[in-house]
Amino acid sequence: MERRIINPGHRAFAKIIPLAFLLIFVNSCYYDNEEYLYPGLPGSECDTTGVTWSGTVAPLMASNCNACHSPASPSGNVVTSTYDGLKTAVNSGKFWKAINHEAGASPMPQGGNKLPACDLKKIKAWIDAGAPQN
Repeated sequence: MERRIINPGHRAFAKIIPLAFLLIFVNSCYYDNEEYLYPGLPGSECDTTGVTWSGTVAPLMASNCNACHSPASPSGNVVTSTYDGLKTAVNSGKFWKAINHEAGASPMPQGGNKLPACDLKKIKAWIDAGAPQN
């Protein structure tokens, strides 16, 4: 019976090939959603339909504004944690200018960047709808 001797280099090569295919397969399944990686990019989708005070605007205020603008310590006498308080600020016209960093109002959040573009669009849609308490 003839015995074949396999070159050690070929044996290592035979082990590397399946590993290489496995790595290629795993990497081919990688997926990034651009909207999550780069929110607010021009052209990215932002759903402004169905924007409500309770479901959209109040949570945005809670995460971005209420720490400084709560009834207990309303910075600038602006309360964003209640509908009535925010509605008063909206009616004055300064609220939109402040969060959009426009002239005529102190940019908010103070010392921070503007809110993401999609969040601003949602707030603007709510304001344009008459800032309803819904």
